Amino acid sequence: MTSSFSKHALAVLKKRYLLRNDKDRIIEDPDRMLRRVAKAVAGNPREKQEFYQLMRAGDFFPNSPTLMNAGTDLGQLSACFVIPVPDTLAGIFAAVRDMALIQQSGGGTGFSFSGLRPKGARVRTTHGVASGPVSFMQVFDRTTEVIKQGGRRRGANMGILSVDHPDIFEFIFSKKNNEALRNFNISVAASDQFMDAVRRRGSIDLVDPRTRKKVKAVAAVRIFDAIVDAAWRTGDPGLIFIDEVNRRHPLSSLGRIEATNPCGEQPLLPYESCNLGSINLARMVSGGGVDWEKLCRTVDIAVRFLDNVIDANKYPLPQLEKTTRANRKIGLGVMGFSDLLITLGIRYDSEEGLAMAESVMGFITGEARRASQRLAERKGHFPNFRKSSWPGKGVAALRNATLTTIAPTGSISIIAGCNSGIEPLFSLAYTREVLGGVKLTHKIRPSKAAVTAFDIKPEWHVRMQASFQKHTDNSVSKTVNLPAGATRQDVRKVFLLAHELKCKGITVYRYGCKPRQVLYTEDSGEECCEL
Repeated sequence: MTSSFSKHALAVLKKRYLLRNDKDRIIEDPDRMLRRVAKAVAGNPREKQEFYQLMRAGDFFPNSPTLMNAGTDLGQLSACFVIPVPDTLAGIFAAVRDMALIQQSGGGTGFSFSGLRPKGARVRTTHGVASGPVSFMQVFDRTTEVIKQGGRRRGANMGILSVDHPDIFEFIFSKKNNEALRNFNISVAASDQFMDAVRRRGSIDLVDPRTRKKVKAVAAVRIFDAIVDAAWRTGDPGLIFIDEVNRRHPLSSLGRIEATNPCGEQPLLPYESCNLGSINLARMVSGGGVDWEKLCRTVDIAVRFLDNVIDANKYPLPQLEKTTRANRKIGLGVMGFSDLLITLGIRYDSEEGLAMAESVMGFITGEARRASQRLAERKGHFPNFRKSSWPGKGVAALRNATLTTIAPTGSISIIAGCNSGIEPLFSLAYTREVLGGVKLTHKIRPSKAAVTAFDIKPEWHVRMQASFQKHTDNSVSKTVNLPAGATRQDVRKVFLLAHELKCKGITVYRYGCKPRQVLYTEDSGEECCEL
């Protein structure tokens, strides 16, 4: 079994995933790891064999915490968590504690800091003044710095602030020196009202979240230009189109979504978690086309796998277990999309490429819903089903409130031997540094269809993300990779187009804008890191 994994996959598995004893010696091989995971997640012997075979073939892998922790005493299997941050000192530090427990168990955390009173606001109990959201983000960041997820990887966070918060400018430039908040991705929650004001060059009111009183009016384009400049300089912040997120959320009656997981692909309610898994599209090809029959079977097994994880999971906090079991969200996605296109001779930046994205993701989401309906008939619908929008759409029952998500699949795509998520090839020859020092060199055979991230005009990146988003329940993790010479105007166009095409969020990264980066071309001499 070991020989079926590439040398890169084996390096990652040995460093991060295979179990070790008290003397730090590896005590399982990759095959035993897969059997451990299948046994822990399966509800019966038939499922155990199905789950094992699916992973053994490289057709599907769950998120990293499931591979690491299934069948262990830790037993925390989810990747994505959102924790609320109340506007009290006790509430803020309770959120820090909750974050520490989640990251220790292997999960990533997201927060909205939009409810915290702005810098300089009066604090009635102490007669002092508030230090503002960014100062408290630094507390979260430093806590993450000293915690390793499950002892094997550093934690990651998403910090979100509403565009109308009085501290929005401090937030936008909080990572300008590339040293602060190193364990955070940050995004501005941009409303439709704000984006419309940008286009018509109007103003928006900055509002104190505690008093709900207007602090001052600011030209929307001034805020937008600051976001564009910071993103051009450092890759942060991204944008979360928060109204689109909530418009398409099937559980809007339970409250408003304000935050996502660290890479932005999983919007969640407070104290909600989600487990993810990805289908390897590189292995869904037969006879010069997509093997739709195999893809259908794979989706069915993967949905059952991810639904089982909800019940097999050991949750770090009781609030998380209660909310997650009530909604039963899962996030089935894909990896190896660019491999699929190259095999079929389709350019990523083409109408045919966009059509393939819609066909594949539309098929996966449709089959996932049918699989969830079959599960609901046997096991019952998710407890909050009647409070969701699904009955109003004519759906009789669903086991899961949401079913599909496009994740970045950093490590599991290496294990599967395919390109990550829905990204194009980064380069025909590049090096990836992972796991705090392991360097993996990749070389791809040139072909007419093998276009790279920097060969593709920015608008094609956005159009591809939008094509997947049309058929994805949750959100899509994708980076618009820009060459080093890209301009601020390029970034501006990307952000405006993403909102126009109804993406739920958008992130840009201009090559070389950080002193350390995960991917780099072989001749760049860049040092790298992994968040």
